[in-house]
Amino acid sequence: MSAKTTRQIGDEGEELAVSYLESKGYIILDRNYYFERAEVDIVAYDETCIVFVEVKKRTTEKFGKPEEFVTKSKIENLYKAAEAWIYERKMDTAPARFDVIAITQQHNEAPDIKHYEDAFRKR
Repeated sequence: MSAKTTRQIGDEGEELAVSYLESKGYIILDRNYYFERAEVDIVAYDETCIVFVEVKKRTTEKFGKPEEFVTKSKIENLYKAAEAWIYERKMDTAPARFDVIAITQQHNEAPDIKHYEDAFRKR
């Protein structure tokens, strides 16, 4: 059995995150939105604001927790993509926030999902 690629692990993480968010009542507006080289994994709505979600999934915490892989440059790219998403849809007055969903799942075990609401703010 071959090891999963980083992309496969990421896709699985996004599927888990979408299911998790929907179970909490979020409405998924978009997935894998790209603007230039910047990407937002999930754009959702939670009845109060637009939520831009970065998903990180790891099969082990040996090299760190998934949320620790949301780097400063990744955050800057999220802002860039989020601003483009909002601009394209003429929603500049809509409140928005940035969340992180961190998932650890080894093999076929149940995933450990941590949802960090309002994980960071644009300065």
